[in-house]
Amino acid sequence: MSDNSDNQISGSAARLARDVLIYTAARIALVVALTAAIYYIAQLIGIREFPLIVALLFAIVIALPLGIWVLAPLRKRATASIALVDERRRRDREQLQARLRGKKPSD
Repeated sequence: MSDNSDNQISGSAARLARDVLIYTAARIALVVALTAAIYYIAQLIGIREFPLIVALLFAIVIALPLGIWVLAPLRKRATASIALVDERRRRDREQLQARLRGKKPSD
């Protein structure tokens, strides 16, 4: 493998890690924001003994479908990064198998 190819692979892996980290952080931020909203709305309507864990559980249930819709651009970007890395790994594996069989790998 050439240095340029190594740089492309490491760049793709870095992009993949960044995109997945951003998407994961956005999902967690959505749950935190919903938890706070549910908890403080309960406080505002007069429920003083509302457990935070109940607000968190409601927030998780609400965030699952809401995150699919609200975070679609981030999810698509992370999925595209995963597909790019998978394609490069598949191509590299095919080239390695061709070399092991004694054939010239196609680019």
